[in-house]
Amino acid sequence: MSHQEIHRSHRIGWLRAAVLGANDGIVSTASLIIGVAAAQTAQADILLAGAAGLVAGAMSMAAGEYVSVSSQSDTEKADLELEKKSLNDDFEFELKELASIYEKRGLDSDLARQVAEQLMVRDALGAHARDELGLVENVRARPIQAALFSAGTFTIGAAMPLLVAWNVPIPLIPAVAVSSLAFLAVLGGLAARAGGAAMSIGAIRVTFWGALAMGLTAAVGRLFGVAV
Repeated sequence: MSHQEIHRSHRIGWLRAAVLGANDGIVSTASLIIGVAAAQTAQADILLAGAAGLVAGAMSMAAGEYVSVSSQSDTEKADLELEKKSLNDDFEFELKELASIYEKRGLDSDLARQVAEQLMVRDALGAHARDELGLVENVRARPIQAALFSAGTFTIGAAMPLLVAWNVPIPLIPAVAVSSLAFLAVLGGLAARAGGAAMSIGAIRVTFWGALAMGLTAAVGRLFGVAV
């Protein structure tokens, strides 16, 4: 019999970026539409503001994810270079260091030494990257992947309230608010399922923050009554 395990942590890189992008797309665009609509603005201007928010938001998400994840990647590379230098300068010290790590995890000193020796013969840098630095290949920083997933899902998420605003008559605030909260609930549930958590918890927490953002934006629109 074959044994196969699905580790959800392997999805963390693209899943985090995708969920963040979709959530931000729905919340920010719906909030923008509701805020502008609350200021008694014409539907054409509301749609223009929503479309501009979609494009600007998608580019902002792509740039933000790329820059932030690139910083993480730079840090990982710097740590690997430092570890490579340490291995070249004092291999024996690094061997003892790795053996010490295994001892702390429960191996006796002789076995820990043997394990460290065998792993370092095969791939010394890889062993230290994994067990000393905590850098695992499956969850390493990937800036381009993060930027693409975040921008792509932001665009999809932002398009949902924008399409609702385009297809419903005035007043559109209730339609955009209700539909966007429904979109957020589905997104939260699916994201939680993909991450191995309860779908209800994911749906509730995403919907709560979305409702809060839309409510505050509507209040600002009504308070200032500024037409865009």
